[in-house]
Amino acid sequence: MTDYTNDPFTALEAKTEAQKLAFSPIIFHTARTLRDLGILAVLDKAESEGLNAVQISEKSGVSEYGVKVLLDMALSAHIVTWNSPNYVIAKLGYFLLHDGMTRANLDFTADVCYAAMMHLTEAIEEGTPAGLKELGDWPTIYEGLSRLPEKAKESWFNFDHFYSDRSFPVLLEKVFEHKPKSIFDIGGNTGKWSLQCVNYDKDVEMTIIDLPQQIEMAMKNAKEQGVADRIKGHPTNMLDKTLELPTGADAWWMSQFLDCFSPMEILSILQRVRKAMHSNARVYILELFWDAQRYDAATLSLNATSLYFTCLANGNSRFYRSEDFLEIVEAAGFEVAKRTDDIGLGHTLLELKTA
Repeated sequence: MTDYTNDPFTALEAKTEAQKLAFSPIIFHTARTLRDLGILAVLDKAESEGLNAVQISEKSGVSEYGVKVLLDMALSAHIVTWNSPNYVIAKLGYFLLHDGMTRANLDFTADVCYAAMMHLTEAIEEGTPAGLKELGDWPTIYEGLSRLPEKAKESWFNFDHFYSDRSFPVLLEKVFEHKPKSIFDIGGNTGKWSLQCVNYDKDVEMTIIDLPQQIEMAMKNAKEQGVADRIKGHPTNMLDKTLELPTGADAWWMSQFLDCFSPMEILSILQRVRKAMHSNARVYILELFWDAQRYDAATLSLNATSLYFTCLANGNSRFYRSEDFLEIVEAAGFEVAKRTDDIGLGHTLLELKTA
């Protein structure tokens, strides 16, 4: 990963990059439109020979004008190349069309974040998710997840699950090393992790701790899969310090949950967990830390998603630098028994015990 200590551009390069930033929303929509109108798919089938504008128009059903104006912008963005008179799909165009991560990120940005980001200045100044009004009237996005506009909801969950699901096989093995009989899944959302656990171990019992709206979705999924007898719901608001947490679990699980809160809120949640857990229980925290990534693209993605938290989620959370997060863990009375980086697509698993 880049160390970010040096300015990588000459003055001319910096001025060129500034123009890319100035027009980046237009480039973004060009890429998405080329994908959604089928133009990239047409060029992909043509492989290295490419096609001219008339041929692309005939195969895609897009007007010749539309093909040319989009693909000329795509030339400048290096999405396609030019072999007169043909346009040829470039590597960047290939990944826009075929790469699952790119699709999840692109749709999440377009359907969830794009309009909301016009309110970023307001969100920073006020410390509130000022852009959320573009999707609905809720204090945070979490109260509204089940009622998001359908396209936004689909893209939100596709984005969320794309990153978490690829870590499941490794995570199940690590969590069940200690053979827990009861696991509390805090922020269990749709119940995906709890469902994985009960299918992995026929004896484990799960309790999902989340907002009532999320519990409703999770229990519906558990019932549909015939495991509702081993998955229970405990509806609560983790920000309400007056509400007691259940007790008795061998393991407490939080996956991409604590990044939804400010540092002081994380501290409060961890302190309440520590108070409720028995002395031999373990706490597992799965997080994405932007400074623990192997690739610059991953760091960029996480820092960009932090601004989704700023503008849409709740106005005060983010993906943290690992050392900042570990300071909170220590302040809450925990120590790290084991840390495993680079799980799946860049996750870190922290196994905590009471200090």
